[in-house]
Amino acid sequence: MAAENQELRKAGLKVTLPRVKILQILEATDETTHHMSAEVVYDALRDAGEDIGLATVYRVLAQFEAAGLVTRHNFETGHSVFELDRGDHHDHMVVEDTGEVIEFIDPVIEKRQHEIAKAHGYEIVDHSLVLYVRKKQED
Repeated sequence: MAAENQELRKAGLKVTLPRVKILQILEATDETTHHMSAEVVYDALRDAGEDIGLATVYRVLAQFEAAGLVTRHNFETGHSVFELDRGDHHDHMVVEDTGEVIEFIDPVIEKRQHEIAKAHGYEIVDHSLVLYVRKKQED
């Protein structure tokens, strides 16, 4: 819990039990599940026996976003998902029928985006690339 306390303090947030528990849930996610909605975080807390309300989860996630601890994504799935901001850039694919979010990094795409911006007299300050995908049908 000491690492979570330090992260919260570094982000300028007071260390509270709900903040620590929510941060632990976010840090415990694996590669396939670390884009979590507030409801999924709430369910994980409840499954762990924590008595933290859904309104508190929403409030803490908004505080984490404002402090730069998490990034909120509003994919076209109809609700926000959150992931820890680890400082690395990556793009996303969202599987159309399951809502699964897949991260990827492609140096060719990154290079091409910068070339396109430069050709138009601009430089990229930030960007987000989301591909909406489905399994290819067999021919």
